[in-house]
Amino acid sequence: MSDAPIIAQKSPFPVEVTEGKTYFWCACGKSQKQPFCDGSHKGTAFTPVKYTADADKKVFFCGCKHSGNPPLCDGSHAKL
Repeated sequence: MSDAPIIAQKSPFPVEVTEGKTYFWCACGKSQKQPFCDGSHKGTAFTPVKYTADADKKVFFCGCKHSGNPPLCDGSHAKL
């Protein structure tokens, strides 16, 4: 079992979020519902990251799974 996440894509996932709604970001990279968790992490050391939207807006969820600011993109994909 690897302790490195699978890179889902080397760019962020832009998502229109709804104020007050909670989202669970996939940290392992195995989910078929990127960027969100579908339970594929079971049996790994990964757990999804909870994100609650503070406003109706577009956010950029990390696609490479290497962000220093999960679940949001911080540009880390540019170094992979």
